[in-house]
Amino acid sequence: MKRVRFGVIVFPGSNCDHDAHHVAGAILGQEARFIWHKEGSIGDVDVVIVPGGFSYGDYLRCGAIARFSPVMQDVVRFAKRGGLVIGICNGFQILTEAALLPGVLLRNASLRFSCKDVQLRVERTDLPWTNRCTTGEVLRVPIAHGEGNFFAEAETIKRIEGNGQVLFRYAEPDGRLTEASNPNGSINNIAGIVNEQGNVLGLMPHPERASDPALGNTDGRKIFDSLVAAVLSTHAGALVAPAERN
Repeated sequence: MKRVRFGVIVFPGSNCDHDAHHVAGAILGQEARFIWHKEGSIGDVDVVIVPGGFSYGDYLRCGAIARFSPVMQDVVRFAKRGGLVIGICNGFQILTEAALLPGVLLRNASLRFSCKDVQLRVERTDLPWTNRCTTGEVLRVPIAHGEGNFFAEAETIKRIEGNGQVLFRYAEPDGRLTEASNPNGSINNIAGIVNEQGNVLGLMPHPERASDPALGNTDGRKIFDSLVAAVLSTHAGALVAPAERN
């Protein structure tokens, strides 16, 4: 039976790489391997996870040094060819530094590190990341960051919103968008965005920390289940396509 091949990037200072690997391998039952930041190639993978943590100690600014790691050149190549890439927390910051996603992540408006559960409203379900969700569904997922305040210039925000690139927003349990539900001051309560093609996702909350039943919450698993379903569906389509052409 075909399994999805996950590659989890490991930088000096990563601390959520094992969490992501555990979910992909032990929880989802898929193939998972670590990819060291000095490797020149990500190899034969279906999905790249750029995990959370404090890559390179967050020196200069979050993700600024990791963006220049040797492996990131191949991650960028993979993404631009349509490969699926998900950046979680510090991974999101790295993807913006690598120009795979627009905007920047600034210090939280409170100027404090925030670690708690938040509610995420799902804005779209027609992408590989959310096909097991319903539009407007609210997921409970934890955050743990000091620089998760998403910001971009007005024209960029207008483009992101117009293209439907916002995939998750911080919300109340009933789905309402309020200032109180926004833990870091992000513009328009933005918690996660995709690129224009929809194959690259960056989000500040940690779905890998809400995927194992042992932790008492599996809302985050819906994102990974959606991803697995999308990849396996693509593989199945590739297998039947030659016969359909005959």
